[in-house]
Amino acid sequence: MSSEQNIEFTKENIDIYLKEVAKEYRKRVGKGMPAELILIGGASVLLNYGFRNMTTDIDAMIRAASGMKEAINKVGDRFGLPNGWLNADFQYTSSYSPKLAEFSVYYRTYSNVLSIRTVSSEYLIAMKLRSGRQYKSDLSDILGILAEHERRGTPITMEHIKKAVGNLYGDWSSLPNESQSFIENVMENGNFEQLYEETVQGEQETKELLVKFEKDYPGETKNNNVDNIVENLQKKADKATVLAELRRKKTQLITLH
Repeated sequence: MSSEQNIEFTKENIDIYLKEVAKEYRKRVGKGMPAELILIGGASVLLNYGFRNMTTDIDAMIRAASGMKEAINKVGDRFGLPNGWLNADFQYTSSYSPKLAEFSVYYRTYSNVLSIRTVSSEYLIAMKLRSGRQYKSDLSDILGILAEHERRGTPITMEHIKKAVGNLYGDWSSLPNESQSFIENVMENGNFEQLYEETVQGEQETKELLVKFEKDYPGETKNNNVDNIVENLQKKADKATVLAELRRKKTQLITLH
């Protein structure tokens, strides 16, 4: 697992790239074989909300003829995008559900052949809770979505979230215990804006710890151990903070005497 990212995808350039993919796909298969991309994760956040500026890849459910892979690679080569810039790898993660397509919403059609759908509101929150990664933007995305819906006058309730979790994953207990506690505390607190700012800062600090670890121990971080590594790094960081505060207070006492 690598933390190095070379490309930043924004709402503006995502639209450009998808439009080009549609053109390339149509060249290969014609207009008689329509395709569908259901965007999830960071790309879906960008297209539906305004609190986030970028993401580092585009995760999607891809429903298309075999020419789609060639079209995606062609556009990637043309714009200098990394391999896998648009991929369906999330289907091998815990946040995937085959029912995501059912609860997705229409976004746009390109070249009369490529239909784009996204996942939003409580269903996007359900996905983020299912993964709950502290070294990504899962938790801050949840808070950003809640805050933005509140500002729009379309607040998302705990009932909405639990229904979405049930629809996608079966029942509430399918979520990690940490995610259950997180969202319950967040909904009880209700101060989404402040919690968002605090969580973004915490995620950035965690990411920096992970980047340093990967630099010191290249190749050690894998998808199946990254959560344990992050937990240990956070414990060490907390211990270092406490020790630093004790040293500061000790210095003050010495100075006073």
